[in-house]
Amino acid sequence: MTETQPVAFPQDRTCPYHPPTGYDPLRTDRPLSRITLFDGTPAWMVSGHTAARALLADPRLSTDRTHPRFPAITARFAAVRNKRAALLGVDDPEHRAQRRMMIPSFTLKRATELRPRIQQVVDERLDAMIAQGPPAELVSAFALPVPSTVICALLGVPYADHDFFEEQSRRLLRGPAGEDVMDAREQLESYFDALIDQKDKQREPGDGVLDELVHQRLREGEMDREELIALALILLVAGHETTANMISLGTYTLLRHPDRLAELRGDPALLPTAVEELMRLLSIADGLLRMATEDIEVAGTTIRAGDGVVFATSVINRDEDVYPDPDSLDWHRPARHHVAFGFGIHQCLGQNLARAELEIALRSLFERLPTLHLAAPADEIPFKPGDTIQGMLELPVTW
Repeated sequence: MTETQPVAFPQDRTCPYHPPTGYDPLRTDRPLSRITLFDGTPAWMVSGHTAARALLADPRLSTDRTHPRFPAITARFAAVRNKRAALLGVDDPEHRAQRRMMIPSFTLKRATELRPRIQQVVDERLDAMIAQGPPAELVSAFALPVPSTVICALLGVPYADHDFFEEQSRRLLRGPAGEDVMDAREQLESYFDALIDQKDKQREPGDGVLDELVHQRLREGEMDREELIALALILLVAGHETTANMISLGTYTLLRHPDRLAELRGDPALLPTAVEELMRLLSIADGLLRMATEDIEVAGTTIRAGDGVVFATSVINRDEDVYPDPDSLDWHRPARHHVAFGFGIHQCLGQNLARAELEIALRSLFERLPTLHLAAPADEIPFKPGDTIQGMLELPVTW
C-alpha cells in the first residue's frame, strides 16, 4: 500500500457512468487505501479486484451493522444502524437461515419462469408510453414501474400501494435527513406489519413469497414477526430500486455510446454479455460495507479488528489488471466475474431476476423505439448523488 492523503468517501460522480474523479488515487494505490467517511471516521477502502473477491469471501469481515464500530458512510445510514436488518446486514448463522428460506424464490429456474410475466409488464409500459406519444420521462414511465410491478407480484405485495412504498424507499435511501430515514423505515415496517396480519387471516395463502413465509414459517415459529418484516422490507426496496436505476442509467449510457448500441442492435445475441458489461461499468451499488472481527493481512498491510472496510465497486470493477481499457464498453470482454452484485455469501440474492429484467427491458425498449434519443442535453440531465444507489433522477427521452 502506498501512503497517500486519505480520500473522502463517498463523493459525487461528475459523469453518471464513471467513478468520481476524486477516486483516481484509489485506482492507482490498489489494492488497499485509507479513506475518511462523512463524519471524519477513518476506514479502509478496497479497490483491487483480486483482494476484493478474497475479502468479500472472508468470514472475518462482518456485515452486522448494529456493531458500534461498523462503518457508516452517511448520516442517514447511521440513523437506522440499530434497526434490525435482514440478509445484507446479518452474519451467519442467521444469514444462512434467511438465505436458505429465500433461495427457491430467486433461482435461475424461477427467474426463467418469470420471463413471460416480465415481458408482459415491459410491453404494457411501452404500450402506454407509445400511446401517450413523445416525449416521455423514462424513469417514472418505464424504468421504475417495471421492476416495481415484478417484485410486487413475486412477493405478494399489492401494486396499488406502489406510490406509498416507492416514496418511502426514496426517503429511506436518499433522506435528506436522518429523521426522514427513520420515519420512512417506521412507515414501511407498519405497512408490512398490517400486510402480514392480512395474509395471516387468509385461510389459504396467496402465491407470493410473503404468503409462503407467513403460512409456513411465521405460523410454525421458524421466524418471528420482526424478522419477517425486516426481510420483507429489504426484498421490496432492493428488489425495485436497484433494477430501476440500472434500467435508467443503462439506457442513458447506451444512448451516449451510439456505436455500442448499434453493435447491440446488429447482434441481439450479445445482450446477455452486454448486461454484464453495463453492470461492471456502472457499478450502481458503490460502497459495500464490512467490519473486521479479527486482524487480517492484505498485501503487506494489516486491517485491525474493529476497522471499517469499504469496497469501492466502481473502482474494483475497473481494475485494469483484470479489465483492459476498463473505462470503455466492450461487449466481447468476459465481464461475468465483476463484483456489481457483491461476492461471497452475501452476493445479491436477486441477481438472476435482475439480469432477466434488464435483458427484457433494454431489448424491448430499443426494439420498440428504434429512434429513441435524449430529449435534453446530456450534461443537463440530473443524476443521483454519490451517497446513494447510482442512477438517473429523471431521463427525458423522445423518438
